[in-house]
Amino acid sequence: MSETAAAAQQGHLTGFGTKGYRSFVLISLMLVYTLNFIDRTLITVVAQPIINTFELSDTQWGLLAGPPFAIFYALMGIPIAMWADRANRVVIISLCIVIWSVMTALCGVATAFLWLLIFRVGVAVGEAGCTPPANSIITDYFPPKSRAGALGIYSMGVTIGGVLAQLFGGMIAGMQGADFGNWIASIGLGGLFSGVDWTQVQGWRLAFLIVGLPGVLVGLIILLTMKEPPRGYSDPPSAREAETTGFFEAFREFGKKTTFWWLSLGAALVAFVGYGLISFQAPFLQRVHGIGVRDAAVLYGAPLAAIAAGGTFLGGFLSEKLEDRFPTVAAWLPGVGLIISVPAYVGAFFAPTLSIAFVLWAIAAITHYAYLGAQYTVGTAIVSPQSRATTISVLLLIVSLIGNGIGPLFVGTLSDFFMGHEIAKAGLSELAAGFNPRLCGTDPAAIGANGPELCQAYADGLRNSMAATAVFLVAAGACYFMAARYFSRDRYNPHTPAAGMHV
Repeated sequence: MSETAAAAQQGHLTGFGTKGYRSFVLISLMLVYTLNFIDRTLITVVAQPIINTFELSDTQWGLLAGPPFAIFYALMGIPIAMWADRANRVVIISLCIVIWSVMTALCGVATAFLWLLIFRVGVAVGEAGCTPPANSIITDYFPPKSRAGALGIYSMGVTIGGVLAQLFGGMIAGMQGADFGNWIASIGLGGLFSGVDWTQVQGWRLAFLIVGLPGVLVGLIILLTMKEPPRGYSDPPSAREAETTGFFEAFREFGKKTTFWWLSLGAALVAFVGYGLISFQAPFLQRVHGIGVRDAAVLYGAPLAAIAAGGTFLGGFLSEKLEDRFPTVAAWLPGVGLIISVPAYVGAFFAPTLSIAFVLWAIAAITHYAYLGAQYTVGTAIVSPQSRATTISVLLLIVSLIGNGIGPLFVGTLSDFFMGHEIAKAGLSELAAGFNPRLCGTDPAAIGANGPELCQAYADGLRNSMAATAVFLVAAGACYFMAARYFSRDRYNPHTPAAGMHV
């Protein structure tokens, strides 16, 4: 037996490559996922300025933040994942990084709502090629005993990306175009932009350009430094079956697993709430607590995202530590956290002060986002190595269509509904037709004598909507408990005669 073959026989014990290189690959993929969520989340950080620029209702904003992105993310996810189950996954990830980064930058030059919508679709197409191949790579680098922790670290990209999007987006969006133009001139690059009138450039546009373009370099670095591992290398030798499998073969495998469907529904409901809340987090802070876009992002949005990242890591860490004693902990632990998060969220939205709201929101973030690593740990554990990327892509399709596709639109529509209800309750319905809510943050004096009551209704409508949406996490938690009931039975067993049979 050759040295390489002998090493492969021990892959399920050692993993692929040296420990240091595995760590490099894991951190690199986590950083890619971080970049993915920076570019995806940035639009929510600068939500209110975009709403003001294009004079959007909350329903229109929910449409922009949700369905188009989700639909194209979902549609592209499966063919890219099938490609990843057959081709070089590192090349696929690198190409997709370049696509979504360029499209993010183009969002900054959108001249109309329609163009912004089109460029967001481009971001979705690129980002669809990140997680399925990345999950597949991680399972080939890390042996089964280490995957929960590795996937938990990878999943931290969601919340770390949220932190950096808040920091960079908030600070840049708070800049004036003229100040940025002066800075460009001070470093000797003013001649390259001599035709730009910086006084007319809004901060939110700069945020997209500055955050998006560096991703092109990141894609090149990943292509040149990351090795494509042998497929199934870190699984037991008996698990290394055919090199590839088709979509329908993969579907027949995971489709028989009850765990997969409960996991998918639970993850979709969590995403429904998560995307809905994050899409309106900055507007909530600005409308309800009266702070600016920069402070909302830097002082509150970024710390909350960092705390959520800690929750993601904690979920993966606890699952790995408790697995020997509780074999299904990866499936049921998220359910505990999600149910705890509901009263914390509701309390945060109705807290009398911003300080109290922040503390309660932090508790909710920790318990809410502990689920992220679990959806990948459980999803990859119930299928063979050849089906993992496709399985995760179908999971993400369901999550995207229900979560990102409906969540923001649901919160926005409900916000407009509750705003109308609050206006009617105040006896100001006759003024509603001429009320431009965007003036609450830009020129409240222009609203007239009833401005304070109308703007309070604008804020309360969103407050009520976000609280009502958070309650769906109870149902999500129940789904994770149901997934745990079947997880032991549905785990992939290489000794099972036919793939997809229950064990």
